Amino acid sequence: MTHGAHLKPAVAQKSGPLAGTVRMPGDKSISHRSFMLGGLASGQTRITGLLEGDDVLATGAAMRAMGAHIRKEDDVWIIDGVGNGCLLEPEAPLDFGNAGTGVRLTMGLVGPYDFDATFIGDASLSGRPMGRVLDPLRLMGVQVSAAAGDRLPVTLHGPRVAAPIRYRVPMASAQVKSAVLLAGLNAPGTTVVIEPVMTRDHTEKMLEGFGAQISVETDGDGVRTIALQGQGALQGQVIDVPGDPSSTAFPLVAALLVRDSDVIIRNVLMNPLRTGLITTLLEMGGNIEIMNARVSGGEDVADLRVRSSELHGVRVPPERAPSMIDEYPVLAIAASFARGETLMEGLEELRVKESDRLSAVAEGLKINGVDCDEGESSLRVRGVPDGANLGALRADCVVQTHLDHRIAMAFLVMGLASERPVSVDDAGIIATSFPEFMDLMTGLGADIGLVQEPA
Repeated sequence: MTHGAHLKPAVAQKSGPLAGTVRMPGDKSISHRSFMLGGLASGQTRITGLLEGDDVLATGAAMRAMGAHIRKEDDVWIIDGVGNGCLLEPEAPLDFGNAGTGVRLTMGLVGPYDFDATFIGDASLSGRPMGRVLDPLRLMGVQVSAAAGDRLPVTLHGPRVAAPIRYRVPMASAQVKSAVLLAGLNAPGTTVVIEPVMTRDHTEKMLEGFGAQISVETDGDGVRTIALQGQGALQGQVIDVPGDPSSTAFPLVAALLVRDSDVIIRNVLMNPLRTGLITTLLEMGGNIEIMNARVSGGEDVADLRVRSSELHGVRVPPERAPSMIDEYPVLAIAASFARGETLMEGLEELRVKESDRLSAVAEGLKINGVDCDEGESSLRVRGVPDGANLGALRADCVVQTHLDHRIAMAFLVMGLASERPVSVDDAGIIATSFPEFMDLMTGLGADIGLVQEPA
């Protein structure tokens, strides 16, 4: 699974009002975990609303390669799992393409098994650090062979009996927490994860839903201690995946920025650990109405009505970063149209995403006329309320996406409200997380599309 061999440039131009009702594709984090836990559980798991992007499908392919039977009937994914502790040794390397969540969580899931498993990915994923997951696996007795800097390709071979560990997560990372908990499923005794800063809790909720013995305690300082009893039975479940808040971010911000827009976005996951962007946009003056709030499958879900708004700059505190880490690129776009200055802090995790997202966003803003300053872990944006003089400064000012789907989508949103068009070097990469993006946006009235190559 490779990206970048045939780039698909795209351009977005100032649009008329966006209007309509859309239903968001399934949440990416929950979709990854549904394939993993469904493939591991005994019995059958049925999934509706699964995000069918390249990243999630790569996780499904990996579980299939290790013995899970996965098929799709109409709009339902059906998984006959192998049973906890019964994954099979894959016959070939597991190719995760661009899927950082998929590869890191599957390393945790597979690491304790007494067989060889090799993990590979595309150029972007191969440049991302894996040590944060490999270090706790080493403590459990897993043998690790990796490229320089603990990067892909990585080969893992578990011990005959994995050692349960007590592990304090050194950074705010749901991926690290989840990898350790998933590894604990195949280790005897109790695996404990201590989380000083709370991150998205889908893994804990879903493990409990599948029947794992797991407990969570939070002390007076907000430090969470998560204890998992290993080698227990997991049972297949029925899962309806709610809409992805990270994908929701793009039509949401577009509707705020494009004059006279009025858009309803249905079925949005409203887990409090994922709603940092909505909180921030409301503070900036965004007209966002939360409707039909409900609980589905143990998760908070709602519909959003979003109307064009005059935004103003705010300070986004660093402690909010874990609840919106993937949404900072499109928040930076919103800040570019806000009155005054927006300061985003606590962004060090953006340095190790699909690209160095912090630098990529700053570079893209500058070539489109935005006044901004990039710090080591911060971004300061001074906005232009009506988008005057924003957009590509010259014809050759094309945003470099660096194989990063969120950079591509964020800057295409920018072009819908800026005075001049905004171009990105590749929209093909968007398929990794949000393959419906172009059709969904044009369906709302966005002037956005691929650049036609000369005949």
